[in-house]
Amino acid sequence: MDNSTMVTEFLLLGSPDGWDLSYLYFTVFPMTYLGTLLGNLLIVTVTTADQNLHTPMYFFLRNLSILDMCFISITVPKACVNSLTGNRAISVAGCATQTFLVIFCASVELLFLTIMAWDRYVAICQPLQYLLIMNPQFCVCMTLASLLSGLLYSGVHTGKTFQLSFCQSNIIHQFFCDVPSLLRLSCSDTTSNKVLIVVSAVVICVGCFLFIVMSYFHIFSAVLKFPIRAPGRAFSTCTPHILVVSVFLSSGTGMYLRSSATSDTLEDMVLSAFYTMVPPFLNPLLYSLRNKQVKDAVRRVIQRQLFSGK
Repeated sequence: MDNSTMVTEFLLLGSPDGWDLSYLYFTVFPMTYLGTLLGNLLIVTVTTADQNLHTPMYFFLRNLSILDMCFISITVPKACVNSLTGNRAISVAGCATQTFLVIFCASVELLFLTIMAWDRYVAICQPLQYLLIMNPQFCVCMTLASLLSGLLYSGVHTGKTFQLSFCQSNIIHQFFCDVPSLLRLSCSDTTSNKVLIVVSAVVICVGCFLFIVMSYFHIFSAVLKFPIRAPGRAFSTCTPHILVVSVFLSSGTGMYLRSSATSDTLEDMVLSAFYTMVPPFLNPLLYSLRNKQVKDAVRRVIQRQLFSGK
């Protein structure tokens, strides 16, 4: 290793060998990015401007929307610019920063989704104590705890990854820097890194998943005892959350726990796109188009702006 040339920059190939995915970077990626920004910005604006939506549920939804705009902005614009200019180089420092931010946003997203499951559990199973339990101080503390946990989690994984030596190929078969792709390029022993990924996946991902499952088990048990129409309303508020959690966890876990023997394939690109782009894109669609309160709030805000303009 002493006689090897150490890597000073990486090349984000952006396409598996034998595939030309440039059309994605000119059509699907920009459209998804624009739709994500507009949809989440709408939710942030409406939940901030409408007093009726100043509740714990929409407080977390607003935070989730802000996070989703940041999450997709870390990867998609860079990938589109790289494809447009043909310059796919990224410095080691830039790669480390992107890796840190991706892990941070992904971990905080999972924690926010877990908190939102708890919020729905309290709202449906303990409605009389909802405002007492989900008080503003608790909501702010849970948000700060999620952010600090994300910083710690991403700092550990990023630091552990970039302690390795990269002295072989510098080509990353991905449209952004991520830990699995970097581990494949390292000429160091990555056993401890892989163990860390598995342990953290079991502790955090499985832990959050079980917490969410238990929350919805109690929710579904409770709503079945409601009058005939009530279960339908309860299920309609929970279904979007279940869908987003399923897509996010399945794609993210599949990407990080895939065997290195199946690397550099189209499946890697699809899984990466799913856990970094699909949940941020789906959240505003599921929580706005299927939510009567949000649609009514949008109507009130627009009417208020129209009347104030006159």
